[in-house]
Formats: sequence, structure tokens, C-alpha cells
Amino acid sequence: MKQITIAIDGYSSTGKSTVAKRLAKALNYIYVDTGAMYRAVTLYALDQNLITDEHLDVQGVVNAVEKLKLNFVLNLDTQQGEIHLNGANVEGKIRNLRVSRKVSKIAAIPEVRAKLVALQQKMGEDKGVVMDGRDIGTVVFPNAELKLFMTASAEKRANRRYKELLERGDKVSYDDVLKNVQERDHIDSTRKTSPLKKAADAIEFDNSDMGLDEQFERIHQFALRLINK
Repeated sequence: MKQITIAIDGYSSTGKSTVAKRLAKALNYIYVDTGAMYRAVTLYALDQNLITDEHLDVQGVVNAVEKLKLNFVLNLDTQQGEIHLNGANVEGKIRNLRVSRKVSKIAAIPEVRAKLVALQQKMGEDKGVVMDGRDIGTVVFPNAELKLFMTASAEKRANRRYKELLERGDKVSYDDVLKNVQERDHIDSTRKTSPLKKAADAIEFDNSDMGLDEQFERIHQFALRLINK
């Protein structure tokens, strides 16, 4: 079967990772969650007090990211790759609002993006990969055979994220989650380095009123048509 590169970009909480994981499994492709990489760097910056509500030590983050070891390790129970930071599994520590509030600021640092983009390109150099993030189709893999741009209303995305966090046991309010979604949209779309934008040849996919199964089936068919072309 022909191997292609599938780039899935879009706004936060549009379900990019969920559909990308399912698509990779169906195609027997490698899945790379680039958002987890930025979240892991953010977790480190938070734990080292390089970023707080009042301060961002940009040079400290730049120095740190050059030394950090980031890789994905297969969880044999779930058959999913999980992000490891300096040898420790941090998958369970990066999906909370504490990290979400700061990740866009860390991701806006040009040197951080350059370092992680290089790692992502290395991971996908042999194709047969599904990668999701903010700049996959525009920067990481501008020649990807299939590019998708996921979008939905801020309110719909905040509601999904709110329910997800409650199910995890996090104590959050819907208003805080909505504010975080809107702030991340603004930072991601207006940063100077690799801003979030739809690639000219990407398929825009608004899933505001679409269930997970319908999303997957439609995207799966897009991929199969290209693979079997």
C-alpha cells in the first residue's frame, strides 16, 4: 500500500488528536501528537518556574529545550504512543488547564518551534504518518499529500473540553475553559512564528455539529482515495 503523509491542523479542542489516532490505527500508520510535545515543554517550564502568571523567562526556556529529551513510547495496554520527557512518562500531567493556560505562550517562542519542528520532520521522514498540530501542513510537512484544517465554534470546543476535564476529575468552570480556548486561538493565530492558518491546499473541516464516527468515516475516505490513487 502506498505511504502518504497526513497533516491535520486546526484550533484547540477540535478533536484533532482523537481522529488522528483513530485514522493512524485504521491505516497502520505512525501517529505523532505534536501538541503533546509542546505541552511537555510547557510542563517542564512550569515546574522550573520559567513561566508563571507574571513572568516568562524566554532565554531560560530556549536553553532548556535544547537539552530536553522528548520521545513517544508505546503503551502496550492502550496501544497508543505516550509522551516521555527526560525518560519519564508525563502523559497524565500535560492535559490539564494548568498546562493549557501556558502552552500557547511557550509554543510562540521561535527557538522552541524550530527545535520541535526538526524533531517532527525526523519522525515523519519515511511517510506513513498522521501528524496533528497547528503548523503541520504549512511548516512541518508543506508537501503532505493530505492536509486537513479542523475548526468549530469556540463555544462548541469549550464545551467538549469542559466535559473532558470533568471526566478526568479536574475541577474547572465552563467560563474558564471558554476563556482559555479564546485566548489560545488569539495567541496561536497571531504569533509571528508559524501562526495557525489554513494551508492553501488543505480541506477545511467544520465539525461543530458532527459526531466522532461521522468525522472519522469522512476523513478515512479522503485518505483512502489518495492512497489508492
